[in-house]
Amino acid sequence: MRNLLLSTAAAVMAAGAAFATHAQSTGLPKGAAHNIVLVHGAFVDQTSWKPVADILTKKGYTVTLVENPLTSLAADVEATRQALAKQNGKTVLVGHSWGGVVITQAGNDPKVSALVYVSAFAPDVGQSLAALAKSGPPTEGTAAIHPDDKGNLYIDPKVFPSAVAADLPPKIAESLANHQLPLNHVAFEAPVDTAAWRDKPTFYVISTKDKVLAPAAQKFFATEMKAQTTEVAGSHASLVVHANEVAAVIEKAALAD
Repeated sequence: MRNLLLSTAAAVMAAGAAFATHAQSTGLPKGAAHNIVLVHGAFVDQTSWKPVADILTKKGYTVTLVENPLTSLAADVEATRQALAKQNGKTVLVGHSWGGVVITQAGNDPKVSALVYVSAFAPDVGQSLAALAKSGPPTEGTAAIHPDDKGNLYIDPKVFPSAVAADLPPKIAESLANHQLPLNHVAFEAPVDTAAWRDKPTFYVISTKDKVLAPAAQKFFATEMKAQTTEVAGSHASLVVHANEVAAVIEKAALAD
């Protein structure tokens, strides 16, 4: 999976000549949070964040990629809290997809100065991902999520490329579909008991072509959180394909008070 996602990142970088920031960092803005912690979603690993991480690292930020076990909400929150414990000073906490549930629970850490949701679920206290999924009509992606005999959830590999990664090269999307990391059903069903977005500056990147988390649902979350909102014309994999735009939002969040 790691090599597949690194290949994805390489393909996107090569195709996007706009990734022109090979220039040396000129220093971070005064007062900016220097630390960025990136939390990945279900079905993929932390290298899904590598295109964004590379951009921010080149600019001088200290970037940490959380490796979620995906075995339970508590386990993923603990992995995120361990990453936060290693940060020195103000930190922007960022979540993609399922990672939005994780940062909602873990983001009350005093080091967290701002939250960024990227095509991410944003529950309120007492809500689970399962409850949020049932609150609206299923998307192509959510309708294709099925458990195996051990209770692990996967997206149907035949549906994954079009539903999750329609704007990635087809061969890469198909490879990702066949090498998914499962999300255990207990994580899917666990409610959060904290909604960190109620007390932190919050930003949301809406992916307008998303077939996993409906754009209308993303806009609802952003409105409920009173988040500063940015739209990108991307799929659920917009953190890879629109890495420059996502990184720019994270940089804005780094300046939030």
